[in-house]
Amino acid sequence: MGKNNSKLQPGTIEELSKQTEFSEQELQQWYKDFMNDFPKGYVKLHEFEKMYEGFFPNGDASKFARHVFHAFDQNGDGHIDFKEFVCGLNATLRGTIEQKLKWAFRVYDIHEDGFISKDEMKDIISAIHKVTGNTRDAGKQKTLQEEIDEVFQRMDKNADQKISLKEFVENAARDPGLVSLLELHQTTDKCSK
Repeated sequence: MGKNNSKLQPGTIEELSKQTEFSEQELQQWYKDFMNDFPKGYVKLHEFEKMYEGFFPNGDASKFARHVFHAFDQNGDGHIDFKEFVCGLNATLRGTIEQKLKWAFRVYDIHEDGFISKDEMKDIISAIHKVTGNTRDAGKQKTLQEEIDEVFQRMDKNADQKISLKEFVENAARDPGLVSLLELHQTTDKCSK
């Protein structure tokens, strides 16, 4: 996916409008804005982190930005091209609940091994608190652990101390309270233009 391509191939807008919930007009505007912000036709991690810093000036966004970056970077080439950007936005902004949950799972699955461990969840939640400027002090660390334990109790149905994509999607989709708990940690909507 296009780290060397700054122009879309013919038919790409039409193809993306079929693959996403965006109209051709919206995609053309997204592309214009994307190329205005990233004239090389792709976003590198340091640029993405800088963009997040602008969205969250009162916190440290770098760690969380890295996790979100890797969720957008579908092919793992270290760049987010326009197609990856649009597909990520589609999932987060206009996707079904299942698409949103699968995308959120990619953010939480730091090691990209198909599972979320308690350490991964703690890392993400801590990063989100840094983004918002709401860091926890040592006295409140237990509260964070209790929160993680609650999520695992509700999601980790086979009690193997890791949450699979299937467990994540099925349990979050059926449990509105769990979705609300997870949504407390979703800040990616602020990153849409």
